[in-house]
Amino acid sequence: MIGLCLGLAGSVWASLPVPEFTLAWNHTIEKIRWEEDYRVTPDGLLLGEARVKGSGAGMEIPDGAELRNGSWHYQRSLPPLQPLRVGRTPEAGDYQVCFDQRCHSLSEWLGPPQADRPALELWSCDASAAEQP
Repeated sequence: MIGLCLGLAGSVWASLPVPEFTLAWNHTIEKIRWEEDYRVTPDGLLLGEARVKGSGAGMEIPDGAELRNGSWHYQRSLPPLQPLRVGRTPEAGDYQVCFDQRCHSLSEWLGPPQADRPALELWSCDASAAEQP
């Protein structure tokens, strides 16, 4: 079963058997929620729609975005990401992975963000073969 692997440099720290998910976080300076929807495919993570509650430092609203229900909705045309690399530090707070109508902090699977592990990669993988936390 294809799913989502979390780790770094190919080392799997946790895997989730999900076909799609939303990656969510709060901007470190503006404290504005940002959400990106991904579909897990054999070629990588395919970005669908993204949403942001407002603009600010380094958060320009893309051309063509539509304001709906208090958030700017937009789509970008990107090839599948394999892996998707994100920064994860104690100062920035934690990301959430949302699926099945619930959001979970990455710390549920990985522990809290650590200064000696400032990056994280997410990629599509065979979740049934990957090590479970």
